[in-house]
Amino acid sequence: RLYRNEGSADAPDLKVIYGEELSNPADRDQKSDLAGRRPAIGSPGMATVGETDYHRQAEIDFARHVADHLNGLALRNELSALIVAAPNRTLGELRKHFHRETRTCILAEIEKDLTAHPTPRIAELLVEREEVG
Repeated sequence: RLYRNEGSADAPDLKVIYGEELSNPADRDQKSDLAGRRPAIGSPGMATVGETDYHRQAEIDFARHVADHLNGLALRNELSALIVAAPNRTLGELRKHFHRETRTCILAEIEKDLTAHPTPRIAELLVEREEVG
């Protein structure tokens, strides 16, 4: 979700301005077969071919999509201040795809998954973070 703060730093009033949900079942639920096999080099028998982690690949694709959206906003001067909250691995993936203009808008990064939190709780966490940080 992308929020706009229509309040202040002390009393955020977050309004959802963009939201998209990722339907991403566990990797085991996305596979339909066993790992591939190929002839082993230098020995008789077969070797297992590395498997694609479909769940992780969907996370990477989603992070790229979110970064592209934010990059578009930044390049159109529709983004001035940004706080990014995401799990550590996703945050790392986002960083890879942020445009220079988007990076200049980032005020803070929060390494935490807030997707299950309701909007009022996210606002509370932002205020608590400011008081601590």
